[in-house]
Amino acid sequence: MDIHKSYGTHHVLKGISFTARSGMAFGLLGRNGSGKTTTLRIIMDIFSPDSGQVLVDGAPRSETAAMMSYLPEERGLYPKRTVAEQMIYLGQLRGLSARDARSSAEMLLEKLEATQYFGKKLETLSKGNQQKIQLAIALLGDPDIVILDEPFSGLDPVNARIMKELISDLVGRGKIILFSSHEMANVESMCEDICIINHGKVAISGNLAAIKAAYPRNKILLLPETGDNAALLQKLRSLEEARRIAADLGESKSGCIVTLRDDNSKPRLLKIIAEHNIGISMFTVLEPTLEEIFVEKAGDLIEAV
Repeated sequence: MDIHKSYGTHHVLKGISFTARSGMAFGLLGRNGSGKTTTLRIIMDIFSPDSGQVLVDGAPRSETAAMMSYLPEERGLYPKRTVAEQMIYLGQLRGLSARDARSSAEMLLEKLEATQYFGKKLETLSKGNQQKIQLAIALLGDPDIVILDEPFSGLDPVNARIMKELISDLVGRGKIILFSSHEMANVESMCEDICIINHGKVAISGNLAAIKAAYPRNKILLLPETGDNAALLQKLRSLEEARRIAADLGESKSGCIVTLRDDNSKPRLLKIIAEHNIGISMFTVLEPTLEEIFVEKAGDLIEAV
């Protein structure tokens, strides 16, 4: 809480505070140079803060028995050693017996659909499968707090789904999962709470659904009933209620997004659509995406840290 950290005269963290809850995935977000990596290193007790402290269940981290584990973005294993050798060795460093380390390793690899790699040298595996092995190693010993730095890096959609299922299982068992990622879609789909750091300060933090609900509800997605997008746009562009109309919804998608002047314009827009006999198949109020929120809160230029 209220973490401050400086390197020389450079004040990197300026009072960082947020709460990650058990049984939920938490997204810690920030641009390169925002102070996010320093925050993670302080949480893991690699660096000490100049002031403030990391609390676990209300007690200083050093006074708790909670086990913390970390999946780094960079590859940090031994390429010429087998997966089995490394998992058993690292499991023993976590306090497991060799037998328990092997058993835990085999169980985790089975969940990740990677048992076939147990006896193989790491260098023979693809980047994505190496990432799965790193996750399995991070979970040896059943840690209470798991920090995942770009966990989906290098994964194809199938392996990403497998990893998401395992992470969801951890959340279901009451673990604290802390995500650090630039892949906003993955964070948005898995995290209930988020914190965006910018310039060493918390730009916004809290429940993602509540953050979205606080934004204006004035963006409407309209899809034409007949697929005639040109006719729909022509009829909508004369509306006084519309502040902006965007027709670019991506390749092969018809429809448009209407940004209204205020939230109260929705009933009037519906009435005008009915009066002008504008055929639509969908009228949906759009929430901001996490990516849009991130750009708004952390889109300014920052110095490298």
